[in-house]
Amino acid sequence: MFKKFDEKESISGHDHIEIIVNTAGELLFFRHREGQWMPTLRLLHKYPFFLPMLQVDKGAIRFVLSGANIMCPGLTSPGARMTEVPKDTVVAIMAEGKDHALAIGRTTLSTDDITKINKGVGVENCHYLNDGLWQMKPVK
Repeated sequence: MFKKFDEKESISGHDHIEIIVNTAGELLFFRHREGQWMPTLRLLHKYPFFLPMLQVDKGAIRFVLSGANIMCPGLTSPGARMTEVPKDTVVAIMAEGKDHALAIGRTTLSTDDITKINKGVGVENCHYLNDGLWQMKPVK
């Protein structure tokens, strides 16, 4: 049994977010406004192969953890890796040398275009470690 929780306060810099929780109150999925449903990082850490993975290089980690979008050069440099996906795909953002995802995002370009263009934003950062959604306690 699941229920939908509608949070209207600011979480991750968003002004409106919907969250699906299970009967234990664990936050499972979220979406901003009428966007795509995405798993929370806590759910992704339990089921790490739930989403296609893109890996950033070590230099991008601190920027991703501060909520920055993921730039194409951070996905194409040595230490980075990409699973081939089309534009508007929800992806797990992994980091070079780390075991767990540090963010969940949505691609703004296909991985082919990220490689070819290699500048600008490649992935919109939607949820990252220690943001407001990560810090939310289970909903009772």
